[in-house]
Amino acid sequence: QVQFVESGGGLVQPGESLRVSCVASRIVFSAYWMGWYRQAPGRQRELVARITDAGATNYAESVKDRFTISRDNNKNTLYLQMNNLTPEDTAVYYCNTVASPDHWGQGTQVTVSS
Repeated sequence: QVQFVESGGGLVQPGESLRVSCVASRIVFSAYWMGWYRQAPGRQRELVARITDAGATNYAESVKDRFTISRDNNKNTLYLQMNNLTPEDTAVYYCNTVASPDHWGQGTQVTVSS
């Protein structure tokens, strides 16, 4: 079955940057619209960025102009560059397909705190 392995999270201070990555396996990665999701404590998982198979991107208002999603189809890898982080960005970050997200990975914890 499809597998997603996220990495790159950590503890940063407000205003700092972080890049998280996700390697997908057992999936024709290049054919899928992919997304980065996040789930903060006590809140529902939300889609914050997505990228089409052709490379077009779309962002939630809360991260627009701060986050950049990208993909490397040769490496089956999805990236999320996060700049000017705030405490409100603290969450577990997951990647998955956009159309029918399933088989969630373990995610990577991003904590923004001074």
